Amino acid sequence: MTGGIKKLARYGLAGFWGSADRLGLWRCRSAQAAYIVERGASWSIRWDGSYYAQAVNGLHPGTLDVTDRPERLVNRIAHFGSQFIWELWTKSLHASNRQLLTYFHGKPEDGPDMARHVDFFLKNMGSVQRVVTAASLIERRLLSWGVPSEKLVRVPLGVDTSLFTPPTSPEERKSARTAFEVPEDALCIGSFQKDGIGWGDGMEPKLIKGPDLFVAAAARLAKRFPIFVLLTGPARGFVKAGLERHGIPYRHIFLSDYTAIAQAYRALDLYLMTSREEGGPKALLECLASGVPLVSNRVGMAEDLFTDPNDPRMAETSDFEDFCRKAERQLDDASLRQRLVDEGRGQIAAYDWQIVGRQLYELAYRPLLES
Repeated sequence: MTGGIKKLARYGLAGFWGSADRLGLWRCRSAQAAYIVERGASWSIRWDGSYYAQAVNGLHPGTLDVTDRPERLVNRIAHFGSQFIWELWTKSLHASNRQLLTYFHGKPEDGPDMARHVDFFLKNMGSVQRVVTAASLIERRLLSWGVPSEKLVRVPLGVDTSLFTPPTSPEERKSARTAFEVPEDALCIGSFQKDGIGWGDGMEPKLIKGPDLFVAAAARLAKRFPIFVLLTGPARGFVKAGLERHGIPYRHIFLSDYTAIAQAYRALDLYLMTSREEGGPKALLECLASGVPLVSNRVGMAEDLFTDPNDPRMAETSDFEDFCRKAERQLDDASLRQRLVDEGRGQIAAYDWQIVGRQLYELAYRPLLES
């Protein structure tokens, strides 16, 4: 492991979120709205809040802060960063607050815990003024469950287009691959997510994230291509054990600084999004911004980004063979990969956090502030 990556990897979760100070964990005591994030072992929702606050406060100073102490809020717009945080804290919230929540993903068929959660969500909808969701697929699902259309707001997830950029030169790409110890002659396959249960070694798979499908796809690709797998994120034990079982070389780095993941994308030849259910995910946007070819199941925002049902970047979630064929097709055809990269770079500007934050304010916050 190189010295620079050692520095990125050694701090753990505390160091990971310590780096968020560069974005500013907004604490505006007079703010009209508060974006509520997880307490303790946090993940990407805290970054959502920081980016939203930057964008909203840039347009309307002092409007939005970020907090993990919702019980202290009084007379605010209380925006819960996920439906799971909302379920945890809604009963403790002061009655003077108006409640919003972001519903990322989840359906009763995903298991008994999710079924119980969906039941709680639907039974307690009366206390919520707005439900924000990132994907039209989830929006349709919520409408079918009877969530009132006047409460629903679709605002996509965003991406930092100044951070996630393609390599500017062959030397920059080579530097990224060297930093992550990617062999020079390998095709580097990426997966940057959390797909194990809990915050430990992740040997118990979180099947909704498709770690079993990722291992199976990597094993199939390894039969034809000299692949090397680059993993980031916590709780990847199940995937690592599967790759070792198939004799597939890999490197796993838990980055202490979220911003360092931009360099990891520059080392890739292809990204595989094998989740069975997603609310975004951010990786789709980060790939497009970074000029990384990808194949994704039809989850979350995928169908909003790839509107052609025959797009080589999207497969039906239930069709593993189609997913693998599309991955093989891209690895076989460098000109196709470049065309898809160019298309992605052309559309990603619309998903910059500044634009997405403006949409959140106009569609979700402003109507409540003016009412």
